[in-house]
Amino acid sequence: METLLGIDYPTWWFLVVGALFSGYAILDGFDFGAGAWHMLFKQNTSRETALKAIDPTWHGNEVWLVIGGGTLFAGFPVFYGTLFSAMYTPFILFLLFIIFRGISIKFRNMEDMPWWRTMWDWSYSISSIMLAFLLGVVLGNILNGMPLDANYEYTGRGFFEFLNPFSILVGLTSLALFMMHGAIYLLLKTEGKLFDRIQGFLKKGMVFFIVAYIITTGYGFLFLDHLLVVFEENKILFVVPFLVFLSIANVPRLVSKKKYGWAFIFTSITIALLLVVVAFELYPRLLLSNPSIENSITIYNAAASIKTLKIMMGFVAIGGPLVLLYSYFVYKTFWGKVKTDSEGY
Repeated sequence: METLLGIDYPTWWFLVVGALFSGYAILDGFDFGAGAWHMLFKQNTSRETALKAIDPTWHGNEVWLVIGGGTLFAGFPVFYGTLFSAMYTPFILFLLFIIFRGISIKFRNMEDMPWWRTMWDWSYSISSIMLAFLLGVVLGNILNGMPLDANYEYTGRGFFEFLNPFSILVGLTSLALFMMHGAIYLLLKTEGKLFDRIQGFLKKGMVFFIVAYIITTGYGFLFLDHLLVVFEENKILFVVPFLVFLSIANVPRLVSKKKYGWAFIFTSITIALLLVVVAFELYPRLLLSNPSIENSITIYNAAASIKTLKIMMGFVAIGGPLVLLYSYFVYKTFWGKVKTDSEGY
């Protein structure tokens, strides 16, 4: 098989897809987390300020999802087709919540009636919570495995089969991580009484995440032996979970010192490192067939032609830096505290 810098093209594409979805999880993760706290803000001015904090950036964050989905389809069409066919209902729900979340942000201030704003506040908050949870459910099922036949077609019973204990735990852990991530972002964007209130939320969010993470990790150790094989065969890889532990432990330390910028960096690193752990647990598989492991989808039996991957790598080499520059420009432009008594910054 042809290689680039000693790495075959399916593996390169696996890294590209992973990098794009990691960027999406980090950027849209704090959006979802901020929205999850929204209904705990009792005053209308507090809710408006929290929305102003994410309003300039949430559109751009969705770009990472669109590009990630496009690269997944281009690079691994078999996996794309199987996953989206099998998890049709969760993905439709995900898209509906994305739509309602965007509508809620835009429609909220179109009328000045309290009931109108409250309705869209609830819509925004519930959508944010469900989006974070559903991302975890999808990831949990990919790690847990799905029943596939020899043609890589899903043979399970439907939606409720996806709500297994492990996927629910991963969903709750994802929600907790994003809530912690989002609370820190809101602290970087707010001031005054709202800032003080969010500090209290963050403490609860950190406890929620740590407890959820410990339970989920423990469940994985006890019941999902296949996720540990790669680490048992390559002991050096245990350095990555150790780095995850250090990164998580550093967040409360930085928060206690009120170094929220650094705390945000380390919650971002935590998200990235956790997805690196997932990548090691999966590679070279993309979707484990459970219980018939021989029907698993891998980066090799799911990949597009080498010619296609080569062409798409060229697009990535050009488009990747442009997306990064765009994201940097948006965040640089709208950096700073949100003013409660103005239209924006």
